[in-house]
Amino acid sequence: MATSIVLPKIMQIGGGALQLLPDTLAALQCKSPCIISDTTMLKLGLIERVKTLLLTHCSHVGVFSDVMPEPNDQSLLAAVELVGSEKFDCLIALGGGSAIDSAKAIALLASHKGIMRDYKVPRIINEHSIPIIAIPTTAGTGSEATKVTVITDAESDEKMLCMGPGLMPAAAIIDYELTLSLPPRVAADTGLDALTHAIEAYVSKKANLFSDQQAIAAMKLIAPNLQLACQQADNLEAKEAMMLGSNLAGIAFSNASVALVHGMSRPLGVHFHVPHGMSNAMLLPLITEYSISHAPKRYAECALHMGLISNIDDLNAAHQALLKELRHLNRILKVPSLTDFGVDQKRYLSLLQTMAEQALASGSPANNPRIPNVAEMVELYTAAWS
Repeated sequence: MATSIVLPKIMQIGGGALQLLPDTLAALQCKSPCIISDTTMLKLGLIERVKTLLLTHCSHVGVFSDVMPEPNDQSLLAAVELVGSEKFDCLIALGGGSAIDSAKAIALLASHKGIMRDYKVPRIINEHSIPIIAIPTTAGTGSEATKVTVITDAESDEKMLCMGPGLMPAAAIIDYELTLSLPPRVAADTGLDALTHAIEAYVSKKANLFSDQQAIAAMKLIAPNLQLACQQADNLEAKEAMMLGSNLAGIAFSNASVALVHGMSRPLGVHFHVPHGMSNAMLLPLITEYSISHAPKRYAECALHMGLISNIDDLNAAHQALLKELRHLNRILKVPSLTDFGVDQKRYLSLLQTMAEQALASGSPANNPRIPNVAEMVELYTAAWS
């Protein structure tokens, strides 16, 4: 069966790649960019640094620095108005997944109007929007190389999954030096997000030969370097491996889709504001254990590619090694339980049905090796509390 692969037109990869930003704009024939970012990047001076670089190529540079974590559709409106009124010809998405996801949605709405609900799955976004140059500052989301954005409906609290070639950034600048100042908590959450991307892409029902190679390479880079990158801020080799691993995992899941972990993770972010990578990590061991029986060889191969075992002759031993490592990573990287995070048990239990229905509606659970119904997802959410 043929597979359609979508990638950024340009990827600048490696330490110092940020300096190639003016060349990247020139290659895309863009001269009037608007930076889409958040207050953290403003405080760190990264927005000013990028703006200074851009002014070597452009006379007019805009800035929107009010991206919110876990962005909703209302948070985009001011930026859409700014981009339209100032007639910017490209967007520079600077930051983590929220900044890049927001930029994708802003470019879409500024170019084609409407509201985000018009574009959620099953709609496939093929429309070409103004170009985006994505500059990730975390090693986790892989959003710089995906045809996906997730935007919350402010009215219904639904996390809307939007997907299609039209959302793929035109260019990505993947400079691991931008991650050197990441706090350990952010490094852990985003790194575990990247590992989840790689595993889910590999076991997805939509996995293909191309996505498999990216997922395997990502697991080989992420598994031995995740702890080091989180615990040793000056370990440049580990930081570089995580940045590239995150990018490859993004390419993998963009071309194979994520699965049940992501489907069930999104409602935790909406209703309880659990950071996306953290909620994935909370669910990954549980969902992996639930799913293993329906893709035993694939999950065993994950353990092999992560360097946990030397062969897969004993599938059960491979599965146990994988589950042990996923639990160990959560423990050593201090991923909190839902209780420790501060989730109210009574409210959590009252929302089980709603969260399960929202997870199912996202479409991601249908890619899982073992596809649950709503009642089974309620049971999984219940088990996640304990």
